Amino acid sequence: MSVQFDPSMYLAILPEIGLIVLAAITLVLDLVWQDRRCRYLGWITAGGLAVIAGLAVAFARPGPEPLLIFGGMLRLDDTGFVFRLIFLFGATITVLFAVDNEGLCNKGEFFTLLLVSTLGMSLMASSADLIMLFLAIETTSIPLYVLAGFIIRDQNSVEAGIKYLLFGAMTSAISLYGFSLLYGFSGTTQIYAMGEVFAAGQISPVLIGMSILLVVVGFAFKVSAVPFHFWAPDVYQGAPTPVAGYLSTASKAAGFAVLMRVLLVVFPGQTDVWVLLVAVMATASMFLGNLLALAQKNIKRMLAYSSIAQAGYILIGVASGTELGITGSVYYLLGYLFTNLVAFGVVNVIEDAVESSEINAFSGLSRRNPLLALLMLAALLSLGGIPPFAGFFGKLLVFGSAIESGQVWLAIVGIINSMIALYYYLTVLRVIYQGEGGAPYWVSPSWQVALVIGLVGILVLGVVFAPFFGWSQQAAQSLSLFN
Repeated sequence: MSVQFDPSMYLAILPEIGLIVLAAITLVLDLVWQDRRCRYLGWITAGGLAVIAGLAVAFARPGPEPLLIFGGMLRLDDTGFVFRLIFLFGATITVLFAVDNEGLCNKGEFFTLLLVSTLGMSLMASSADLIMLFLAIETTSIPLYVLAGFIIRDQNSVEAGIKYLLFGAMTSAISLYGFSLLYGFSGTTQIYAMGEVFAAGQISPVLIGMSILLVVVGFAFKVSAVPFHFWAPDVYQGAPTPVAGYLSTASKAAGFAVLMRVLLVVFPGQTDVWVLLVAVMATASMFLGNLLALAQKNIKRMLAYSSIAQAGYILIGVASGTELGITGSVYYLLGYLFTNLVAFGVVNVIEDAVESSEINAFSGLSRRNPLLALLMLAALLSLGGIPPFAGFFGKLLVFGSAIESGQVWLAIVGIINSMIALYYYLTVLRVIYQGEGGAPYWVSPSWQVALVIGLVGILVLGVVFAPFFGWSQQAAQSLSLFN
């Protein structure tokens, strides 16, 4: 791996440059356009994100050897590249859901804030320096605080934004303190140089363990893992539904991208410490998330607790500390992106039609709109890990990695929790398919496009396994522990 500064490296950060340009365009157009033409702004944003994703695949793919650029601030590798695509796909689908969402479609600044947050996530996944990492985290988080409380006339939305801000600020302070300890112990802010220092074994294990704990706190908040999950149910319920979907997928993926890189690169010689910590968090997240989801009457709160449990499944792969485990976690995140966005997309349609997100509001959906019912069926069964949907292979990989690493008990816990989760997923489906019918629900063109993209993602990742497994494996291998 080499450190270079060359004009050609700007091509490598083409997605980030594209996001900055697109954010500037949306900001200017929002000032110029009035009234309902902000819908056109949404379509322009979605199209721009699709173009950026295409340019990333065509021109910004990393080479066979990881490369440090901008003085070692960013690392170009397969890990960052795969997560970039996750963020871009997630942002695109979220924008399409926002185009005709009441309260969002007439406010063009929504799209600018979403693009800035996506930019921060992209930088998070590629950060190789603690300073860049912290700046990227804040670039991601601050727009999300605003987006969670975006509908100011809705008390629940405002409350969600305030809670998210308070919890986020607290955990940022804790993780920043952890960063300062890492710098103090190693004498450098560069993550890969820091890993070499800690691997030498010259620093007290107690001090390293304390640093691991403080750093994990900040990232556990991002992925809504227990015991740093308290914000999730209230924020998911109160935030605009497209924002809740974005928080549960892209934001969670960004947290996992950083968590995996920091644990595997900075603490390669302390795997016994952080593997146990992550395994305990995984177990607690699965049990608490699934058990509390059983009692929910509001589907957004149910999906929030489901998201906490899903974080637990993904943490199983991280806790394995193996290449297969990290591969499984990345693959799980790919499938979870499309799965959860489809679920929140259907909720968005129902909420817009009946102004309620209670589970009872889905009664008779199969008769009102069979396609929406089918979409919810695919999403919930995928979350439950039922073939041939994306969630099946994700669970298979992370459970297999736990067995491979000798943590059979963790795989058993995951299987038990998957069965618990199926109960409340099937409960929602029972309401959908057994209720009385009524007037059909209207689905806007933008929502149709977003839902179709999500459904295709769920099915493709569940049926066409090999290429996406290969991408996930490359992302895992680009981390130094498996080189």
